Amino acid sequence: MSAAAVVGGDPVTGTADVWLLPEHAIDAFAAECGGEGLLSEDERTRMARLLRPADRKRFLARRMLCRFALSARTGRPLGEWRFTIAPHGRPEPEPGTDGLRFSLADTRGLVVCAVTAGRACGIDVEQTSVSAESAHHISRFFASEELLELSALDPDALVARVGELWVLKEAYLKAQGTGLHRSLAGFSFAPRGPTGAGRITVRDSVRPGAWTFELFRPGPDHLVALAVEGDDRAAVRQTWLTGSGKPTDPRRGDGP
Repeated sequence: MSAAAVVGGDPVTGTADVWLLPEHAIDAFAAECGGEGLLSEDERTRMARLLRPADRKRFLARRMLCRFALSARTGRPLGEWRFTIAPHGRPEPEPGTDGLRFSLADTRGLVVCAVTAGRACGIDVEQTSVSAESAHHISRFFASEELLELSALDPDALVARVGELWVLKEAYLKAQGTGLHRSLAGFSFAPRGPTGAGRITVRDSVRPGAWTFELFRPGPDHLVALAVEGDDRAAVRQTWLTGSGKPTDPRRGDGP
């Protein structure tokens, strides 16, 4: 798939930019962006508290990627971004950024960032290699309507659907700014039918509102869910980063 391919919606209703950074490209990408020198004092302190080198690496990748993605949307220099932390830990750009919102996620092998304007957004990414045991454990936290749907599926389809529901739920809660402080059983996603086609809809009596969702696989190993506030389906533009382009002029090309 072309990195700039639109996977849904009409560009006139707004665009959600999704940036994808493979783990093997983090070092080169972070160096081009400015590395640890671009972080605030608080960010450097938080990074230093992480014990595992892999965790520090992904932390740096997330902080570089959100700055890069916001700058690509606005033209603002990477070093000028400052962030506030919402009550449940969600980072937000400081005021005066024309309503820009962003969301970050990472898993083994991939870091992702979504950016929207004037609309809340949330993104999540997970590996597709979910075991039957893990799927069973995860599904225990789902809503009763979702458990009923899962009970009618064969084992392989059940594992795949649990993976879809997990990333959708995480993306939705990130968009709301609550993260996992809210129960996964407090809302549910409607079944998509035997072909998996059709609009993805959420049922939420506690926090009703209009949302659109995208679910896509940027490669064989990962599944990404994107939640965007509003009834109008946003156009989603995917861009792969490999650390081979200038931060102020992101390379757009085929994914790895």
